[in-house]
Amino acid sequence: MDADDNIVFIGKKGVMSYVLAVVTQFNNGMSEVIVKARGKAISRAVDVAEVVRQRFIPELKVKDIRISTEELQSEEGGMIKVSAMEITLIK
Repeated sequence: MDADDNIVFIGKKGVMSYVLAVVTQFNNGMSEVIVKARGKAISRAVDVAEVVRQRFIPELKVKDIRISTEELQSEEGGMIKVSAMEITLIK
C-alpha cells in the first residue's frame, strides 16, 4: 500500500461521491482516512466528514484537523495563496 492510499482529495463532485470514497476506504480495512481540500472545497470536506460520521460510521472520531496555506501557480502566471485543510478520521 502506498502512503497516499488513505487520502481522499475533495474536488468538484457531489458530497456523496466523496462520502462513498471514505466509507470504502474504511470498509477496505483502513483504520485512518485523511480528507484533504483546498479553497472553496473546504466546506465540502467538512460536509463529507460529518455525513460519514453521522450517517454511515458513527464510531468514527476526528483525530486531527490541520489548516495551512499553499502557494499555487495561477493561470496568469503568478503565485496565489490558497487555504488548505486536512481532516483525519480514525476508527
